[in-house]
Amino acid sequence: MEKKYCLGIDYGTQSCRALLVEVDTGNEIGDYEQSYPHAVMEEVLPDNITKLPPDWALQHPEDYLYCLSTVTKGVLEKYNVNTEDVIGVGVDFTACTIIPVDKNMEPLCFDEKYKSNPHAYVKLWKHHAAQKYADKINEVAKKRGETFPKLYGGKISSEWLIPKVMQIIDEAPEIYEATDQFIEAGDWVVYKLTGEVKRSSCFAGYKGLWHKRNGYPTKEFLGAIDEKYRNMVEDKISTDIYPLGDKAGEINQVGMNLTGLKQGTAVAVAIIDAHAAVPAAGICEKSKMLMIMGTSTCHMLLNKDEIIVPGIAGLVEDGILPDFIGYEAGQACVGDHFGWFVKNCISEKYINECKEKDINIHTLLTEKASKLRVGESGLIALDWWNGNRSVLVDADLTGLIMGCTLTTKPEEIYRALIEATAFGTKMIIDTFKEYGVEIKELYAAGGIAQKNSLMMQIYSDVTNMDIHICDSNQAVALGSAMFGAVAAGRDKGGYDTIIEAVDKMSKVKEEYYKPIRENNEIYEKLFNEYKLLHDYFGRGGNDVMKRLKDIKLSYK
Repeated sequence: MEKKYCLGIDYGTQSCRALLVEVDTGNEIGDYEQSYPHAVMEEVLPDNITKLPPDWALQHPEDYLYCLSTVTKGVLEKYNVNTEDVIGVGVDFTACTIIPVDKNMEPLCFDEKYKSNPHAYVKLWKHHAAQKYADKINEVAKKRGETFPKLYGGKISSEWLIPKVMQIIDEAPEIYEATDQFIEAGDWVVYKLTGEVKRSSCFAGYKGLWHKRNGYPTKEFLGAIDEKYRNMVEDKISTDIYPLGDKAGEINQVGMNLTGLKQGTAVAVAIIDAHAAVPAAGICEKSKMLMIMGTSTCHMLLNKDEIIVPGIAGLVEDGILPDFIGYEAGQACVGDHFGWFVKNCISEKYINECKEKDINIHTLLTEKASKLRVGESGLIALDWWNGNRSVLVDADLTGLIMGCTLTTKPEEIYRALIEATAFGTKMIIDTFKEYGVEIKELYAAGGIAQKNSLMMQIYSDVTNMDIHICDSNQAVALGSAMFGAVAAGRDKGGYDTIIEAVDKMSKVKEEYYKPIRENNEIYEKLFNEYKLLHDYFGRGGNDVMKRLKDIKLSYK
């Protein structure tokens, strides 16, 4: 019997990857990656004339199609796979990456008339120039007693769909009028493959303020912000939303020409990149939290009940897996802490030691930090180098290290930063538990989880929980491929539910981290100190961080 395969198409911020996976085992055959030719446009448009203001981040949708074609054809050719044996495709994408398209579903920036208009391009997730519109949404929602912000930790982000569309209405009304609909890039790629517009519950729920029962924010609410926003959802944002696990359609002629895949190949409804890692890590039931660990950390959790938890990033029915409430929380800075430290705070002595041992600086610091006993350094830190996402939802908070002396060593600070991120995760876990959402086990995915055993043991000791590790270097793409297998269905050699796919295709290491009791006892004391600092600086006890930031900004 011929092997059957599925593809996970993973669109990141800088590049796109196709992962080829065996359907019956979940074994990863291999991948193919392609960077976006235009990368992230933060200073100038492709014409090299039109300058972009501060806080802008755009992309060119042409890159998405070029990379889609390159990686799919590339992976099939590289591993000599017959397209007859590829039964399904799943697509994940960065979220709140928004494209204005015309009636033919073509991005407006493809039109010669709009090529020099920045608003005609893709607004990437990290486009932050719509902050004043997010502020207005939050202000009016609070005045009116709207309940939907509670689903997102109490505050709406400037990165999300509605603020970005408001910015276009105000700053480029001609683009707004020419736009037939504003669509998530992930949903648009699915359209290019299938000819079907099937908006994902994942994107709509977490980044579009959509609720399965209540829909989008009402016309009355949008009109209360400004009358010109009243009909934006009705006129420019489709309200037909499809749950994850659904089949969006099949590869059509256009999709075949783009990818080399045969017509009729099943394509799944798109998913946000981080959320796709949940099934890859073997999670298909409640009470198991996944940490997707990289430059930042996303915390994902399934539950059967919709419970409001302060400070989370979102809760969405069918948002991670069908028939579950999917919770998302996060830390805005994790790996970036360590990157900042080694870039700015390492002496020549340590650099020379790395050269002598032929290891990188992170390995050296981890080796030295692992020899320290819990609490030995006398340091504690707040992990807010990039603000606080959960549970304070405050981007204006900044980092702190306390306890430094003239004898403090780099490895002690390095370990204190690791511990601070672990304490931040414990704050998130404790908040969920306080409001009645059960968490029994922790799972971790990403490069840090795979490589840094010291960090994972610290997390286990701090949280006093077992931590299981996803055994995939491409957990996001693997999860997308699993949804592709479900889109194909059992009759085509796939699976009828994501639960079945998890049973056969997910990858979790047999070994796991267990808390060390003696370490946990000391970490409980340190966490109590962390919590005091967390609440003092983060909940209004002393707003010195914000005052310092104001002084800093006064010079810009």
